[in-house]
Amino acid sequence: MLRIFHSLPRTHKVLLLPVATMVTVLGTQKIIGVFGDTEDAQTQIPVATTTTISQSIVNSAASSEAAIASLTLSDLSKGIPLAQLKPLEVMHLDFISEARADDDSQAQAFSPIAKPPTQPSEVKLAMQLPPEDATSAESEDDDGIGGTSYEDWTFDNAQDPSGDTELGDEIASRETYVPEWQSYTIQSGDSFALTAERTLGLAYSDVMQILNTVPDKKVLTRWRVGHSFDYKLDENGQLLALRVMKNPREGYLLKRGDETAEFAYSPVEKAGEAAQRMFTGTVSGSFASSAQSTGLSSSEVSELTNILSKKLNFRRDARAGDQFRVLVESDMIDGHSMDSKVLAAEYEGERMDLTVLRNSADDHFYTPDGNSLDPAFDRYPFQGHYRISSPFNLRRLHPVTGRISPHKGTDFAMRSGTPIDAPADGVVERVVNHPLAGRYIVIRHNNGYETRFLHLSKALVKPGEHVKMGEEIALSGSTGRVTGPHLHYEVMVNNHQVDPMRVKLPESQRLRGDALAAFKRESENLLAKLDQDSANEPAIAQVDVSGKPVSDDNI
Repeated sequence: MLRIFHSLPRTHKVLLLPVATMVTVLGTQKIIGVFGDTEDAQTQIPVATTTTISQSIVNSAASSEAAIASLTLSDLSKGIPLAQLKPLEVMHLDFISEARADDDSQAQAFSPIAKPPTQPSEVKLAMQLPPEDATSAESEDDDGIGGTSYEDWTFDNAQDPSGDTELGDEIASRETYVPEWQSYTIQSGDSFALTAERTLGLAYSDVMQILNTVPDKKVLTRWRVGHSFDYKLDENGQLLALRVMKNPREGYLLKRGDETAEFAYSPVEKAGEAAQRMFTGTVSGSFASSAQSTGLSSSEVSELTNILSKKLNFRRDARAGDQFRVLVESDMIDGHSMDSKVLAAEYEGERMDLTVLRNSADDHFYTPDGNSLDPAFDRYPFQGHYRISSPFNLRRLHPVTGRISPHKGTDFAMRSGTPIDAPADGVVERVVNHPLAGRYIVIRHNNGYETRFLHLSKALVKPGEHVKMGEEIALSGSTGRVTGPHLHYEVMVNNHQVDPMRVKLPESQRLRGDALAAFKRESENLLAKLDQDSANEPAIAQVDVSGKPVSDDNI
């Protein structure tokens, strides 16, 4: 305590004088008086007594210094009124446990203020007054600030600075170590082996055991800067558990019971919280770019485009300045949007208005009056776009024989193994291998329609099996007599060959009865959210592809 008090600036010492006086009265410090030097130098009788005095003694003048230095035991026992002391300087006392009264040089070293008379019953106080010049230099000269401390204790330690560590040891022994999850953010140049050694304290054998345990090693071997993982260490700094996520939803947890056990693997799956978000935008440039500029992700833009394109031709009907609103639902996990799906969309255009709503009963989209966006019969039996290498032509010149030979279907140039889908609901009638047509499939649909798929590399259905529109039924190939891999697609109506690209297809499906009533009840909430956002539309910034505000001048 004295060291701390002495290290304070001069101004602080004066301010803390009342506190020091209080400490003095309560008896928190001890001054040991040493007696010695009897008449017989051969028999020195050291007598020690303790009394309580202020840690900080104030003197008012040089005369006071001599008076303080000549204090005797009798004076101390009687007590000195503090009111008689005049504040001038804070004194620091260096105490000694024992001193000999006959050693004048030693007593002089302890009391640089004044040499007290040597008497057997006299109490010799060792006092040291810091020079005024040194004190002022300490507080005013910034160049002299510095130094270090050699003590091995701090105020954070639960131990007595005098050296008594029993209290700190007792408190520490009663505390139970509880491992806590810590997080590490991957830095540039980090690898799992390097981080495992430096941060997790793992040996090479532990690293290999973990890599052999995790099903997907890429989670540990292909790290990205900025990603993080969680870990727990025991009181000895050894790894207890490691949690690494493949994505915000899925990951792995590796644990072991003690330092000698091996790490055991278990999957981790985080549950998300459903959240709905509304996006509003203005068409400027391509619709996809305009939709993405509102904040929609690439997958959300792709889903929205596929939905609206079933009724809306963007190349023909979309115009700059058309407005659109999209309601998206996602699972939010740690601030990340997962498993997004479009719930409702509204397009207000110069040439066409369209509102579509998702029906939770069948997960298909309908207009508010219950008309399905999905046609009863899809014109193309695949996803994506493929070039027509040979159209329907009854007067076609055969590329192999060179003769006029009717081509009663449409050929699409595509690589072998491309998925082929059923264009409508139906029943598989035939799955046949033919020397000319190769492997082919025949499906009979409702309303007298029939479809054929030739030159397949693999059939994924069997005769008599029911299929749904959009279900994958085969893979394209180059079996039979062909010049290259492609799909030959035929459509027959009432047993007559027709052009698949020109034939009129059945109308789209429509909800009826209880299904329609349930859909309308469900869609009321979605329509209300679209209308509410439409009312607030002026407050929403319109952006073009470049991200700049759209005005009438640049549309």
